[in-house]
Amino acid sequence: MLKLGQLNTLKASRQTDNGIYLIDDESDEVLLPNKYVPDELEIDDKIEVFLYKDSEDLIIATTLLPKVMLNGYAPLVAKAVGTFGAFFDWGLEKDLLVPYRLQAKHIEEGKAYVVYLFLDEVSQRLVGSTKINNTFKKEPQDLQIGDKVSLLPYALSEIGISVIVNNSYQGMLFSNEVFEKVKIGKALNGYVKNIRADKKIDVSLNRSGYIAVDDNVQKLHDALVDNGGELNLTDKSAPSEIVDQLGMSKKIFKKAVGALYKQRKLEIGETSIKLVDNKV
Repeated sequence: MLKLGQLNTLKASRQTDNGIYLIDDESDEVLLPNKYVPDELEIDDKIEVFLYKDSEDLIIATTLLPKVMLNGYAPLVAKAVGTFGAFFDWGLEKDLLVPYRLQAKHIEEGKAYVVYLFLDEVSQRLVGSTKINNTFKKEPQDLQIGDKVSLLPYALSEIGISVIVNNSYQGMLFSNEVFEKVKIGKALNGYVKNIRADKKIDVSLNRSGYIAVDDNVQKLHDALVDNGGELNLTDKSAPSEIVDQLGMSKKIFKKAVGALYKQRKLEIGETSIKLVDNKV
């Protein structure tokens, strides 16, 4: 069965003036146009292609990789806004349509938005949506507290930043626990802090407890090395200064300083901290 919106491994069946027809295990055919046919491809060879519908509503194969796969999420840039909705660049020749009814808010040309890709059951076309709150998997059975996860921030709220966890689940990154710049649509890594009764996930950019301190000890050390072995920060520095320079809270900073000091790797002065011999 040919699968729209996904990578399909198909066999080269026959050549025509327009390209090579590929078949699946059920002998369903799809055209791979000449411009996508690799020079080395021969009849009966297998090739991995992405399937979508062209402007004439025909299933077409391409060796181009889209920026988002079926039932996945990705930050995409709006190329144009037209009569039927907004058209996004998703890496293929035909732009991806996000209809007006599937827009969480007014979309502006040239701006990036997190888009969900799905197969519309009525039209059997691949469609995008920025209304994504009801698209997530409900049961995070494969996650445990402390797990390292990928995060894709997609919306701001009064309490924090809504994120997509492992391209599957809804998560929340609370503002009072964020000490570095987080940009909507820019992926980053984090950790599962809590899985609530409603199955929503609280995440953090740092691991909890002593492990978090260990992470930030390395972060502090790296910052010192990058700055010639010395930083004009102490436990008397303002929290905002520490956040600006290191992206960590003052509490975590003091613990990291203490850990390096106990390891005899750090000198603590009146106005600065300095690596001993500028090395570890």
